[in-house]
Amino acid sequence: MIQQEVDKAKENINSGKVETLSHQTTNMISDWSKDFLHNIGIPEHLVNMLNAVFLFVLLVILVYIVQWVIKKIIDAVLIRTGKLANIQFLHHLQINKFSRYLAMIVPISIVLGALPIILSDYPQAMKLAAKGMDIFLVFYFIWFIMSVVNAFGDLFRGKENYKDKPIESFTQIIRIFLYFIGIIVIIALLIGKNPVHILTGLGAASAILLLIFKDTILGFVASIQVTMNDMVRIGDWVTMPKFNADGDVLQITLSTVKVQNFDKTITMVPTYSLISDSFQNWRGMQDAGARRIKRSIVIKQSSIRFIDEEKELESFKKIQGINDYIRDRFIELSEHNENLDTDNTLAINGRHFTNLGLFRKYVEWYLKNHPDIAQDMILMVRLLAPDSKGVPMEIYVFVKTTVWEEYENIMSDIMSHISAAVCYFDLEIFEDISNPVLTNNVSSRIEEIVKSEKTTPKKS
Repeated sequence: MIQQEVDKAKENINSGKVETLSHQTTNMISDWSKDFLHNIGIPEHLVNMLNAVFLFVLLVILVYIVQWVIKKIIDAVLIRTGKLANIQFLHHLQINKFSRYLAMIVPISIVLGALPIILSDYPQAMKLAAKGMDIFLVFYFIWFIMSVVNAFGDLFRGKENYKDKPIESFTQIIRIFLYFIGIIVIIALLIGKNPVHILTGLGAASAILLLIFKDTILGFVASIQVTMNDMVRIGDWVTMPKFNADGDVLQITLSTVKVQNFDKTITMVPTYSLISDSFQNWRGMQDAGARRIKRSIVIKQSSIRFIDEEKELESFKKIQGINDYIRDRFIELSEHNENLDTDNTLAINGRHFTNLGLFRKYVEWYLKNHPDIAQDMILMVRLLAPDSKGVPMEIYVFVKTTVWEEYENIMSDIMSHISAAVCYFDLEIFEDISNPVLTNNVSSRIEEIVKSEKTTPKKS
């Protein structure tokens, strides 16, 4: 078939019949080149080769110039039309090299018309060139389609409704599909078979294909499930301890999820892990506009006691925030204790104030009046189960911010205030003196006290 085309091209050249402008132009240049080479004394056996080289170089230069000019025209049209009609898609087409691939149509036509004449004296080279052009046209078709697909992807990524969707996964699926079909077509061209026959033969090797494309298939399924179930969006803060990932999602593709950790490192997590393993998504906290504080301080059990209502209660009334509580609670407790037939001189009989109870009420009042605490969300100050260290008192509130630095500053201020307020209620915070550092500090302090007592003169 190719040989017939070559023979036909020779006939057209010899008879002066041309079918296209490129044939005619190439024929004229070829004749001029051969005459010029003959006139300068080039041997006959070298004329055809030098003529082919000269025409090929000329063809490359011509193709480059034609493509450059057409590309500039298409770019100007896209930019002008995009500005006048305010069509963002045209801008994305330009960015994704659509004009470059569109401008290649004319140069490709020139090459297809000129090659049969340039290589008319070399049938084998013409066959290779024809195969090469067929393969190039397959890739050209893929590149052209992908420029449009990528333009659509960029357009959707710029829209607010699709900004957090894994658009990259869908464009990758289309790219893989096109390249898969392209490889099948190229193989068919090289072996001279129908692509349908090759696809039929691949059915027998489906197990091998599934093994080769296992990660791609799993990633594709995971991408669909992640999108449909709205599990993860681009920009979400996720935590996956298994992969040491703790940061914001930057990109979701078929094979990996790119997470930028808070230390600015990048962790690549397999996409399928989002549905096969557990992870924590902090989007709910970000959407709520508040972040939880769940911290506890351990109160030393030996420091918890009843309050002497006659001697100490008046001093506790001076503490802002619990004055009204003490007054109302005192009336309630007094009425309750009067109805009991017991000895009220013992604090264990009846109901009485405790320093831990007053401290808990103070912390609760402090949090309810804190300007950075969300009052419309859960606010609790509770006592947890005692353990060998003491009685944990847990603060469970929400801060009116999701900014990490602000959250840490507010939490630090709250915990430092509560820790400093403990001593005003004659309570102590548990410290593990078995810690070597603390033990050394205590030992050093005892030695200083003993040494000072020895050096201080005793009064007679």
